[in-house]
Amino acid sequence: MTGGVIAGSMILTNISTEHLIGLNGSAYKNGMIIIAWEVTSAIALVIAALYFLPIYLKMGLTTIPQYLEQRYDSTTKTIVAFLLMVSFVVTLLPIVLYTGAINLESIFNVSEVLNVSRSEGIWITVVTIGVIGSIYAIFGGLKAVALSDSINAVGLLIGGLMVPVLALWDIGDGNIIDGITKVYDYVPEKFNVIGKADSVLPFSTIFTGLMINQLYFWGMNQTIIQRAFGAKNMAEAQKGLLFTGVMKIFIPLIIVVPGIIAYYYYGDLYYDNQDFIYPVLLMRVMPLGLLGFFAAVVLGAILSTFNSVLNSAATIFSLDIYKKLIDTNSSDKKLVMVGRLSSLVLAVFAILIAPLVGNAPEGLYQLMQQLNGIFFIPIASILIAGFFIPKITANGAKVGLVTGLSFYLLTSFIFDSGIHFIHIWAIEFVINLLVMFAVSHYFPGKPNKFIKKPPVLEMKPWRYAKPVSLGLCIVTILIYIWLGS
Repeated sequence: MTGGVIAGSMILTNISTEHLIGLNGSAYKNGMIIIAWEVTSAIALVIAALYFLPIYLKMGLTTIPQYLEQRYDSTTKTIVAFLLMVSFVVTLLPIVLYTGAINLESIFNVSEVLNVSRSEGIWITVVTIGVIGSIYAIFGGLKAVALSDSINAVGLLIGGLMVPVLALWDIGDGNIIDGITKVYDYVPEKFNVIGKADSVLPFSTIFTGLMINQLYFWGMNQTIIQRAFGAKNMAEAQKGLLFTGVMKIFIPLIIVVPGIIAYYYYGDLYYDNQDFIYPVLLMRVMPLGLLGFFAAVVLGAILSTFNSVLNSAATIFSLDIYKKLIDTNSSDKKLVMVGRLSSLVLAVFAILIAPLVGNAPEGLYQLMQQLNGIFFIPIASILIAGFFIPKITANGAKVGLVTGLSFYLLTSFIFDSGIHFIHIWAIEFVINLLVMFAVSHYFPGKPNKFIKKPPVLEMKPWRYAKPVSLGLCIVTILIYIWLGS
């Protein structure tokens, strides 16, 4: 694949209804400070392109789980596979279903049509989407998922960009520049990107756990980084990551700016239901003739993400858990059957959990990130330790996984530490490294060294990689200087 294709695939895999609903809802209530979730991705992509990618390609890696198995052992790989599968079912799938249901309930007035309450309408929509998505993933398989992803995601970007454009056209009486000027003059404080210490996303988190999370997501997450592994050479892989960084700078136009525009229209009317503000804005500015198109885009985006994740979770279960631990001699035919059955079970769990994620105090996107921290930070710590600390053993990695997961659950969900959960990510990361180092030192065992394969790609870097990387870093800093007053 070439750089442009890799970048398009990465960005379209990343953006879905949880961004449209969750981030816009958070922007409506908290302002531009939540842009940090997006623009700091550019810095993480620079680091991934210049440092992590050459490591991966020089090792001849094809998947991250492959690295875990060879660097540590098969048990470590299985534990990580299980954690990823649980994270899909507990966080991503329910929130994708719920945010999609909010949108479709608002567009089609499901509750009014069926003469039920809004919560019942959302529940019915969640079940309907979940059933359709499950049938699609279970019987269509990866081929059906892959064929529909690009179409659905392109539609999401087009439809998503229409919302702020139409809203600003309306506010500015036919002039988009006048529209954004009016919104800024009405609520200038919402455009400040510097989060206070007691805000939902303090500015200081950028320098602690937020960057670790971004590095994991863009540089170590198999779902994302596998696109770069499919490049025809390292130069194209670097282009793909850096072009993605450029797009992440502009994506807030779709998933942050509409939330602030909504405040111009509605003030703090929806502060107690911030995740409903995007559909409300959508119904106000989208012409009736285009609502059907946008509804199709939303449903396509939900199914795209739901199917892809469900398929990945089923693959992880059948190959990395069932075949490794339960039936090592299972045939391909049996594995397919196990994969389909596990898809069904996982889908049922996701559907049942989905309505429970509603009414998150700080919004659905913040909840999703808080839950992701349970899994992402421990996995990131053992990967980084594996790359840069040769002494770390498989026992050290396993103890580190358990320690990190337990520490985060205790300090974020059981006891109120009073520390922002993103700062806890950084503390957890450091503790994990210390624990892994101590276990590997006092119970040395035999540290594995990843068996490097000859690179299968041309390893010559992109000649403009460093200038573009520098440009992305400068633009990110300038955004904070420009909007930080």
